[in-house]
Amino acid sequence: MKNMEGHTDFNPDKDIPPLEGKVIFITGGTAGIGAEAAKAFAAHDPLHIYISGRNRKAGEAVISDIKSKHSSASMTFVEMDLSSMASVKAAVSKTFKHNRLDILLNNAGIMAQPASLSTDGYEIQFATNHLGHAMLTHVLLPVLLSTAVLPASDVRVVNTTSLGYAFHPGPGISFAELDAGSDMQRTLMGGWVRYGHSKLANILFATEFAKRYPQITSLSAHPGVVNTDLVYSQSRANRWFIGSTTWLQGMKAMEPHQGCWNMVWCAAVAKKGELKNGSFYYPVGVEQWDMLYKMAKNGELAERLWVWTEGVLAKF
Repeated sequence: MKNMEGHTDFNPDKDIPPLEGKVIFITGGTAGIGAEAAKAFAAHDPLHIYISGRNRKAGEAVISDIKSKHSSASMTFVEMDLSSMASVKAAVSKTFKHNRLDILLNNAGIMAQPASLSTDGYEIQFATNHLGHAMLTHVLLPVLLSTAVLPASDVRVVNTTSLGYAFHPGPGISFAELDAGSDMQRTLMGGWVRYGHSKLANILFATEFAKRYPQITSLSAHPGVVNTDLVYSQSRANRWFIGSTTWLQGMKAMEPHQGCWNMVWCAAVAKKGELKNGSFYYPVGVEQWDMLYKMAKNGELAERLWVWTEGVLAKF
């Protein structure tokens, strides 16, 4: 196993290169890791940053805060519910106005939620964490591809995943339950099983995307355990579980500004030749494909998930 310490001296202020001319799209940009990533990018003069979320007031507050520090920052809030395929399509059609896209950070997510279904009839964590981002990537794919053929282009799609992918159910991706409209209730650790299911999908999707569109760098990245509302909003039992597993793995919880570092490094700091397309990165900037369990590296499963997902997206 490679050194798990990674780039311990990483400093986004000095390590992020100039981003002039680049357009960036960040989901979940209204708080936590997404908002911190937007702040980190904005300090390096990108052409434009889109941040998406469900809470317009929170999104506009993030933009206002960034512009108070970087008056020239050009930003747009995209009101979007990732659990609804129609919402994603409509939001992009209405709001995305550029003819290029250099960085797509599929960051938003929910964790360890009670069993329920999205408005489209899919398990809510799978719908939000995987299907919504798959739809967003699908809708933005033409502009990603057209950007990739421009001179000196370096287009990247970074999918935030988690070591929690290991809680996935036995079959890896439970297509039968998804197709049946099941909310995947489980007697034991149901919320974590459903979460792991969606985070496994994030890894597989990034790998298959890289295979199908090698001209675009597609990665999955674990941010670490980060003290955000994703953790604070959990039940006391879940917070204890998160703290215990973090301690057992010899890790320390990070603050939000640190939690974005791995995604930022993958999206903008690492040189193109440094990155292994389709792989998995541990913070900060450590390629760790070998550490993944067998199911997360299963090419046949990744292809099956891609085909199944394309079938779902075609319905909307």
